[in-house]
Amino acid sequence: MLDLTGRAALVTGASRGIGRAIALQLARQGASIAINYLSNEAAAKGVQETISSYEGQAILVQGDISAPEQADRVVETAHDAFGRLDILVNNAGFNRDTLLLRMSVQDWDEVMATNLRGAFLCTRAALRYMLRQRWGRIVNIGSVSGIAGNAGQANYAAAKAGLTGFTKAVAREMGSRGITANVIAPGLVRTELTEDIHQQIVETAMQRIFVGRLGTPEDIAACVAFLASEEASYISGQVLPVDGGLGN
Repeated sequence: MLDLTGRAALVTGASRGIGRAIALQLARQGASIAINYLSNEAAAKGVQETISSYEGQAILVQGDISAPEQADRVVETAHDAFGRLDILVNNAGFNRDTLLLRMSVQDWDEVMATNLRGAFLCTRAALRYMLRQRWGRIVNIGSVSGIAGNAGQANYAAAKAGLTGFTKAVAREMGSRGITANVIAPGLVRTELTEDIHQQIVETAMQRIFVGRLGTPEDIAACVAFLASEEASYISGQVLPVDGGLGN
C-alpha cells in the first residue's frame, strides 16, 4: 500500500459518493483529511467517524467552494488544522442535465461555478502553501463527458473539459516547484448522482464497458491515492480515464 503518512489532504465534496471514497482511501494510507461539504453535515460526520476508526485524523470544513471567500476559508482551515497542505482533490461538483435548447442560463452558470470555478478557487488558495513546501499534489475529478461530450450535458461536459485545460496549465506553471496536477476522468460510476439514470441508458453503456460492470467510488479513489503519492512524481498534466474502457 502507498504510504501517505505525514501528508495532509483536502477533499472537496467529501461527504458522499466518490469524494467520500477518496477521503477514506487517503486516510487509510496515512494522510490527515479535511472533509469539505456544503450542506450534509451528518454524512460528513459519518466520514469523519469512519476515519477515526482507522485511528486517522480528520476535520470537517463546511463551505461553498464556488464562492471566493468561502473557498479561501476552506483551504486556510485545512492548512491551519494540520500545519501543512500537501494534497488537494477537487471533487465537488454536480450536474443539471437537460438538452441544450432547454438549458437555462442558471443551469449553465451553476454547473460551471461548482465544477470549474470552485476548482480554480481552491487550487489558487492551496498553491500558496504548496509553493512554500515545494511539494504538492493536485488531483481534479473530471469526467469522460469532458472528453467525448454527452447529449443533455452541454454545461457539465464544458465544465469538465475546461477542468482539463485548467489542470494542464497548472501543471506547466508548477512543475518546477515539485507540484503536479492531473485529472481523473471517471466513466459511469455507481453513486447517488447516477441512481436516477434510466436503466436503458445503463444497459446501453454496459455494452461498451470492456470490463462488464459499472465503476465504484473505490475504483476512482485508488487512482487518486496513487497520483497523490511520491511514486507519481513524474506524472503531471495528464488525464486518466477510469471508465472500464467506456471511452474507447
